[in-house]
Amino acid sequence: MSGDGVEVRAGVREDLPRVAELAAEHAAYERADPPAGDFAERLAEALFDRSPPWVSLLVAALPDGRLAGYATCAPEFATWQGRRYLHMDCLYLRAEHRGHGLGRRLFDAVAAEAGALGLTEIQWNTPLWNADAMRFYDRLGAVRRDKARYGLRLPR
Repeated sequence: MSGDGVEVRAGVREDLPRVAELAAEHAAYERADPPAGDFAERLAEALFDRSPPWVSLLVAALPDGRLAGYATCAPEFATWQGRRYLHMDCLYLRAEHRGHGLGRRLFDAVAAEAGALGLTEIQWNTPLWNADAMRFYDRLGAVRRDKARYGLRLPR
């Protein structure tokens, strides 16, 4: 499938059910736990019910309204650098839409979001086994920083 007719744009509330489906696919692809059952509601709160929003959502929308993929990002602070950067938490395209330039268009939209926020760097993670993603990011000119990523769920 070519990228013709695909609109890369900011996500809207009506996209959230389809983004939830994509997020579940993305989690399965990355061999991770599925998103929480109330994922769409949580994302709606972070996107639309906060001022300023906690996160930005970008989508690749097909002419028929289906979504080919999505990206999410949010500003963070790099202590050692003493400045903020944009953290890209997710960039995911359905398999049939990969290899046609849509990943680059989504990434360019993330870069535009960074620019709009006055940020000069984007950082992200990808699983070490995801050679296709690493080749994509290498082609963008990104620099790999090897670290182990940890997470710890805290009791409520």
